[in-house]
Amino acid sequence: MPKFIEGEITAQGINFAIVVSRFNDFISQRLLDGALDALKRHGATDEQITVVKVPGAFEISSMAKRLALGGRFDCVICLGAVIRGATPHFEYISTQVARGVAAVAFESQVPVSFGVLTCDTIEQAIERAGTKSGNRGWDAAVSAMEMVSLLKAID
Repeated sequence: MPKFIEGEITAQGINFAIVVSRFNDFISQRLLDGALDALKRHGATDEQITVVKVPGAFEISSMAKRLALGGRFDCVICLGAVIRGATPHFEYISTQVARGVAAVAFESQVPVSFGVLTCDTIEQAIERAGTKSGNRGWDAAVSAMEMVSLLKAID
């Protein structure tokens, strides 16, 4: 029988960094609220959580890298919203944010969760920030907790 390793979803003993974009704040704040709710419901205290607000989604990955490599945090949760407009700007930003966050996780070996919405419409973003389709901030926080647990389990 193969050995299965699964992570636990708990905030106990974990120091969290959350990087959240101020751009599209009416969405980003809902994502942050969801992430904080998930962390606190799973045992986190305010002392375990540091929230860093960056100007826009493009700045998320550089801040996430600094936090991941700094040694103070067990994981980094990245939150924001990029909403399609009338120019190609959406493609440039959404692609670079996704690549940047993935690179931070790969280079730092610190769990970095991706809670950045890339939506065609404001309505889609609202749905994913706490209404019809759940809250991707919550999901990103749960993913971060589970990945920290998994990394501890395999070490």
